[in-house]
Amino acid sequence: MPKTKTAEKSARSSERKAERNKAVKSGTKSKVTHAEKLIASKKGVEAGKAVTEAISALDRAANRNVIHANTAARKKSRLMKKLNASNKK
Repeated sequence: MPKTKTAEKSARSSERKAERNKAVKSGTKSKVTHAEKLIASKKGVEAGKAVTEAISALDRAANRNVIHANTAARKKSRLMKKLNASNKK
């Protein structure tokens, strides 16, 4: 339990931020998963649009410091690699 008023306020504040971050993380993961499924099902145009949305969501999450910038870059790179590999076949 927090002992001081400032510690109590800090705990409330970090709870709110954690909830907000959880929503952003969850939405980002959903978009990435959706894009991967479209890539796997070989739907080229739809997959391209989904990848664009996923990359945008990753950038937003990294900008808001919800995920680390390098994590976002790695996930974007892997998504693009999958998309390009599926387009070659």
